[in-house]
Amino acid sequence: MSRLIIVSNRVHAPGGPDTGAQGGLAVALQAALREHRGIWFGWSGERTDAYTGQITFHRDEGVTTATVDLEDQDIEEYYNGFANRTLWPLFHYRIDLAEYERGFADGYRRVNERLAETLWPLIEPEDAVWVQDYHLFPLGDALRRFGVRNRLGFFLHIPWPPRRLLTTLPQADELVRAMFAYDLIGFHTDEWLNSFREYAQHEMGATWDGDSTLTLGDRTVRLLSCPIGIDADEFAQLSASETAMGAHRQMIESANGRAMMIGVDRLDYSKGLEERFLGYERFLREHEEERKQVFLLQIAPPSRASVESYQKIRSRLEALSGQINGAYADVDWVPIRYVNQGYPRDALAGIYRAAKIGLVTPLRDGMNLVAKEYVAAQDPDDPGVLILSRFAGASTQLVDAVLVNPYSAEEMSDAIVTALKMERQERISRWRSMMASIRSKDVIWWRKTFTDELMAA
Repeated sequence: MSRLIIVSNRVHAPGGPDTGAQGGLAVALQAALREHRGIWFGWSGERTDAYTGQITFHRDEGVTTATVDLEDQDIEEYYNGFANRTLWPLFHYRIDLAEYERGFADGYRRVNERLAETLWPLIEPEDAVWVQDYHLFPLGDALRRFGVRNRLGFFLHIPWPPRRLLTTLPQADELVRAMFAYDLIGFHTDEWLNSFREYAQHEMGATWDGDSTLTLGDRTVRLLSCPIGIDADEFAQLSASETAMGAHRQMIESANGRAMMIGVDRLDYSKGLEERFLGYERFLREHEEERKQVFLLQIAPPSRASVESYQKIRSRLEALSGQINGAYADVDWVPIRYVNQGYPRDALAGIYRAAKIGLVTPLRDGMNLVAKEYVAAQDPDDPGVLILSRFAGASTQLVDAVLVNPYSAEEMSDAIVTALKMERQERISRWRSMMASIRSKDVIWWRKTFTDELMAA
């Protein structure tokens, strides 16, 4: 029986200290490993004085993890550098923030080579290898150069940028050519898939068969559009758990009869938090009669605190929320509750259920599972309204959300008014349609769709 080896930048062992913070992706990957046997390989998140390739194995709940530590220079150049200061902003259409440093690119190649060299002795002849996300684009090519002839698959969890944006990356051709080492590449949407295909065709001379395969030289890769989901029924049940119901009661009491809007986003410039606050401010300015009937709870846990652009976005949001509260708050009401910490999934489920409006308005997002979690947590008899950015991958599925252009403060303001005034029957109709979509293409469907294609490669 073929094993499945999953490779990702970070690995959290099941039952370990990070288990409570794991989301749907980690749960889905663990389920795949239980079904196919195998190993989850990647960085432990820990530092070492010098990279040795020493692997720490951990087995729990039927899942085996294999982790390595990275040295400080690796973390700075590969992770903080090329992955998060070059690729992340570029792939989210922010070339103004992308930093093109040769040292970053060198570190990125070096770490992928080191990981491949450490991993390949673990790979057995019939294994399939499934690589996750933008940190590890060249890993498959490095494995091929070590002699690995197994089935290799790759899934991209973020957008793939348009051809003209990608040409700004000095290493673009090298990066794309390395992707042809894989047998199967998955994207959340047709848009991201087509952007990859167009670059390979028009910039590198690859040929497209008109269906699903792309050929460059002697390598052919199959492309697959396969949107990730959540376990919708599990999350719906979670929203009825004791912890969730406690959080729900707390928020209802705290709202004091007002409609709560909820935003839950990692503190990142791609999430459109500044634009969200400005859209809400426009609503407050133009709809004085509605002001004290609503408030926004924005939960934004910090991330990548050592990267300067993330420090700047945190400072701007703190200033902007203070400015809005100073201009519009009253003695018994504050328009924005801005919280810089994360919450467990069960508590979040209860908070989502208490919110009359879910605000998911990224400037660009590969998918965004918060949108799907918000829908799954709702009361079927009295659901809230999802306001969703047109530029999130989730918008291609959740077409019954109130779709907005997050760059337009006017559209954001109008959408809030629409959501507040929406009749119950329309809310139920929209919710049923979205819930059916996220149930039919849930995280198990995503995982099986990809792994079945990979195992058949």
